[in-house]
Amino acid sequence: MDPVLSSVRLTVREAVHTLSSSEDGGCIFSTLEFLKRYLGETENPALPAEQEEFARLHFSALLRCLVSKLSPDWLGLLPDGQLEELWASFFLEGPADQAFLVLMEALEDTPGPSFRLMKMARLLARFLKAGRMAAVMEGQCRQQAELAFPLLQEALLVRVVGLPDRLANCLQHENLAEFFPQRYYPLLGEEAVRVLQAVVDSLRGGLDCSVSFVSQVVGKACVYGRQKEILGVLVPRLTALTRGSCLWQRVCWRLVECVPDRAMEAVLTGLVETAPGPHTLSRLLGNLVLKSKKARFVMTQKLLFLQYRHSTPALQSLLGYLAVDSQRRPLLVQALKELMETWGSSSAIRHAPLDQQRYVSRAVLICLAHLADAELQDSRDELLASLMAGVKCRLDSSLPAVRRLGMIVAEVASARIHPEGPPLKFQYEEDELSCELLALAAPQPAADSPSEAGSPVTPDAAETPDKQTEEGGVLQVRPQGSDSELDSDDEFVPYDMSGDQELKSGKAPMYVRDCVEALTTSEDWERWEAALRALEGLVFRNPAATREVSVELAQVLLLLEEKTSVAGFEGLRQRALVAVTATAPAPVAEYLTSQFYAVNYSLRQRMDILDVLALAAQELSRPGRLGSTSPCGSPGPTCPPSCARAPTWRAVVDERIRRKTRRFSQGPPRKGLAGSPNEFNAVAGYFFFPLIQGFDRPLVTFDLLGDDQLVLGRLAHTLGALMYLAVNTTVAVSMGKALLEFVWALRFHGDAYVRRGLLSAVSSVLLSVPAERLLEDLPDELLEARAWLAAPGTIATRRRKARKLSTGRRSQADVWTRWCSHAWDGRPPGPERAGRRPRLCCLHSPEGLRAQLEVPPGPLGTAPTTAP
Repeated sequence: MDPVLSSVRLTVREAVHTLSSSEDGGCIFSTLEFLKRYLGETENPALPAEQEEFARLHFSALLRCLVSKLSPDWLGLLPDGQLEELWASFFLEGPADQAFLVLMEALEDTPGPSFRLMKMARLLARFLKAGRMAAVMEGQCRQQAELAFPLLQEALLVRVVGLPDRLANCLQHENLAEFFPQRYYPLLGEEAVRVLQAVVDSLRGGLDCSVSFVSQVVGKACVYGRQKEILGVLVPRLTALTRGSCLWQRVCWRLVECVPDRAMEAVLTGLVETAPGPHTLSRLLGNLVLKSKKARFVMTQKLLFLQYRHSTPALQSLLGYLAVDSQRRPLLVQALKELMETWGSSSAIRHAPLDQQRYVSRAVLICLAHLADAELQDSRDELLASLMAGVKCRLDSSLPAVRRLGMIVAEVASARIHPEGPPLKFQYEEDELSCELLALAAPQPAADSPSEAGSPVTPDAAETPDKQTEEGGVLQVRPQGSDSELDSDDEFVPYDMSGDQELKSGKAPMYVRDCVEALTTSEDWERWEAALRALEGLVFRNPAATREVSVELAQVLLLLEEKTSVAGFEGLRQRALVAVTATAPAPVAEYLTSQFYAVNYSLRQRMDILDVLALAAQELSRPGRLGSTSPCGSPGPTCPPSCARAPTWRAVVDERIRRKTRRFSQGPPRKGLAGSPNEFNAVAGYFFFPLIQGFDRPLVTFDLLGDDQLVLGRLAHTLGALMYLAVNTTVAVSMGKALLEFVWALRFHGDAYVRRGLLSAVSSVLLSVPAERLLEDLPDELLEARAWLAAPGTIATRRRKARKLSTGRRSQADVWTRWCSHAWDGRPPGPERAGRRPRLCCLHSPEGLRAQLEVPPGPLGTAPTTAP
């Protein structure tokens, strides 16, 4: 046995025996002072071989002995805390990794709350503040590969990263603020930077080091979900350090390369979100995507296709990183091909969330902004095929946001992929999203942060001063009374012309037939516009004349095209059609419903027909409509302009009289709104049944069960609105039966917009048909509809939520209506058994069905009290 090693072992054994058995403070103090020579912190340190032996074999045992003796009586053996400071110095000055492990072991094994537990916790807080965590990681970085201990590194890694959770379990409510995750992980990031600085200094001195342990610490912290805390400190420091140092860049590349595969996704996601731009990301990662298959999958697949929560700057950093280096640009081209393929997939358009479709659209535009024309020409055919397929599917979608995405991306992509061809142009409303997408298509700046340009000249500075002018950098004062001052018009106040109206040379028509003639044959565009603007008022003031030409007028308005730039043309045309339909409902509704299934009409015209029918039905069912729309006086030409201004001044006079009149009694309360016949009662069949009878008959250019699902969804919503407006009418039962059969035929439709319309239709039937008639005339249809609504995966969950949210006694129709108005995103259940109708055991008896549908009946033929 080596005599040197045996002497160290004997000395430590005697010291441990003295510390364990002695209660003499002076003896304990002298023993600890003698042992400190093995730490090299005294004037007479031990030999290097003895220090190495002490640190490698005996230091942990000594620390455990010191922890076991910790008590108030033991620390009080010497006054003024001398023994406590000497006791703590062994943890703060000895080998950091062993001290840290002993502290964590003691904290986890000590039951709390206790004096020993809190003393150890405060000592660990001092350990962190003294920067000893950097010494823990640095010690692992300086070890040679053959001398490293995997079990020791794993124990250190688990406790270094999981320290907040472990101490929270130990200390409970007595936890210290230094151990909170919001403070600990930024501290860990600072310590990691100090370790990397020591590694760089060692490499410059010719010594070998490894950053593998730091990579594992960063990776495990990111896996724990602390990317924001640790990378928020690490990335800005590394960004500044790598800006002018190739050595720092190589250390950062090695840092990310050594991250384990199981933590690679978390680290790369945090770096992409935290890095200020693609050039910074390139300096931190290097060509990692070319060296690591896991990193390539995360950067080119998972962050682009499987996740869509990242912000637009993060997406720009990711794709810009692929575009910065020439070796990585083929990956950008391949990513664009896969993005375009996904963007053009009909299955993705139907099933992917709208947020994910926006995310993919942003990625496509960013890729197009980074790639050059030569790189796009090599893949032109493949990109064009995906683009055209995506445009077709998106324009056929029933969601306006999906159609708008297709228009914007198609315009930009067609101009980049096929610049020599005719550009695609669409008409869409500009909003915040469209402006953002068009801005992404512009070329990106070369630097991460835009350079500060000169401050723009403000309008005030651009104006010429009244009495001073700047020439050659010298301010010269103008003489008062100069010609330039006299000729200036800046002091004149502009005349308010906001209330002026444009003078028209043509005169507005005074009769309905004149409007028809002007709209069909007139070449005077001012007269044509005047006729369109005056038509709605003339129709309501001349109902008899309107009924004579109602069908002809409806045909003219339906086929009317905007020949000039008339402000609000669509609204004027629609209101005129609604007025004609409300004035002569039976013939006009019969004509419009027949034209809905006719050939040679566009989808826009068919949807206009549906809108007009719904609005006209709402106008006919409005309470008190007869009194408000009946013409006053003779149905002749329009009254002079003074008549139109009469209500304004009359209201002012009436208000003045009301304020100045003294009333001694208010009299009896005013009566409520008197009931009136529902005018829609007599003509509901003309609106409803022709629309519902031909939906399953495809035409050459119109197929509701095929590609025209947008019109089918509008049809379902319109039929539901007509059903609701026919509440308490004699034909409501027949309409409800036909509508439930329509719903049953389309209950498993693949488009969400159509399914929402079907749910709205079912709700309208429950609200419009009295409960007694539902039980007597529609029991089978009602049970089928309820079985569909209550099927697994459809709406059962929302109905249960509705029961919890409802307060008091609410009708089942109210509950269904509240939740059926939302989008139904569930999948249809399995196929029903052939020849058998589904039944629910809870509704087999009429009493059970009546309990489920408590809709208060109303008198037949009365109008609904509220508008839909």
